Amino acid sequence: MNLKSYHNIFFIGIGGIGMSAIARFFSVNGKNVAGYDKTSSQITKDLMDLGIEIHFEDAVKNIPISFLDKNKTLVIFTPAVPKAHTQLNYFIKNDFTILKRAEILGKITESTFCLAVAGTHGKTTTSAILGHIMAHVNATSFLGGVAENYNSNLILGDDKVSVVEADEFDRSFLKLSPNIACVTSMDADHLDIYKNEEAITTSFAEFSNKVSDTLIVAKGLPLKGVTYAIEDKADYTAHNLQIHKGKYVFDVTTPTSIIKNISFYLPGKHNVMNALAALAMADVYGVSLEVIKERLENFKGVKRRFSYKIKTADFVLIDDYAHHPTEINAVENSIREMYPNEKVLVVFQPHLFSRTKDFVDDFASALSKFDEVLLLDIYPAREKPIAGVNSDWLLNKINTSQKKLTQKNNLVKDIKNATAKIVVMLGAGDVGVLVNTVTETLLKEQSYEV
Repeated sequence: MNLKSYHNIFFIGIGGIGMSAIARFFSVNGKNVAGYDKTSSQITKDLMDLGIEIHFEDAVKNIPISFLDKNKTLVIFTPAVPKAHTQLNYFIKNDFTILKRAEILGKITESTFCLAVAGTHGKTTTSAILGHIMAHVNATSFLGGVAENYNSNLILGDDKVSVVEADEFDRSFLKLSPNIACVTSMDADHLDIYKNEEAITTSFAEFSNKVSDTLIVAKGLPLKGVTYAIEDKADYTAHNLQIHKGKYVFDVTTPTSIIKNISFYLPGKHNVMNALAALAMADVYGVSLEVIKERLENFKGVKRRFSYKIKTADFVLIDDYAHHPTEINAVENSIREMYPNEKVLVVFQPHLFSRTKDFVDDFASALSKFDEVLLLDIYPAREKPIAGVNSDWLLNKINTSQKKLTQKNNLVKDIKNATAKIVVMLGAGDVGVLVNTVTETLLKEQSYEV
């Protein structure tokens, strides 16, 4: 297919973090872009500021008239959209060209030199770090989070080099054609799609076989490729890690040289691993180590990845997207590293009934490591409830005395009644919106100074 033949691009689920990056891309490249999303958000507001028409009611009447010409309109949808979606079924019935998000990303990047970041955890931060490094060579990067350096999930460059986040959900990453790729992790997740861990491993193996030039893998994964690790023998090794004035300082040994005293401001050794993966990919591509070092040192992070909302001597509020037990453990480790002597309260909103059911004991174990726990109701996203699977069930498995269920309208009161100075809000649902309300209320009521 020839993308140039389509003047109109219509997105179903345009407010999704991955979808919105593609919508931005087409908008700035002169296409007529419009779309639907279930709810308004900061992302949809930002897109509308670009002149993109967005509506929030699933009805055919809301599709702009100019988008009803199937010869001029390309339709892009996210797999999270229900099959009964009225607009999607209208486009299907009337023979429009319809692509999933991953398919259009594959089409956009197939003629570029593509660097793809895959993994069940770490891919958003790693791709954002890599995109920041590769901006030096004018790469265009499609990210699964908002990079703080650019306040965007799209880093716009030319059409020769691309950086993409390769999502394993719905086997989307198999639509890509990467030249260089990395795999950060392969933990069990999305079992509503894959059913078992073996199927996930098979899917990642299929992805690795699509890499034309170089595959880079975290040491210990069951894939063959260039390896990276911390304080362990690998092709790329970070060593001599120290924390100095709130940042990591470390050295990296590559297959050909050593680069010393890299400064990196994101907390947690998992983020050092993310930086190391990005360094290895950029080095294999041919970016100089001096440039890579400089870019790592001025990388500001990704929104909702250990993002400080309030940071004072008396109180700290941190926001993070963590929604899998492995990610929760990584956040807890980072907090203990930064605040070893403080009590920590976690506010967690479970995401998906199926994920809660599949990993309930792992969630309970991860959350039990915090001093206090506040648990919100499960965010259903694309799912219907599963009998017996609820936050009360999870709460009963958490091994700490200071734990309780909370509701959104009681959350500020419950946080204020807690004894912990460090509070972290976790989850992939609308807790990401709720944290802003909590921040504003606490700043107003407590007169904190950021």
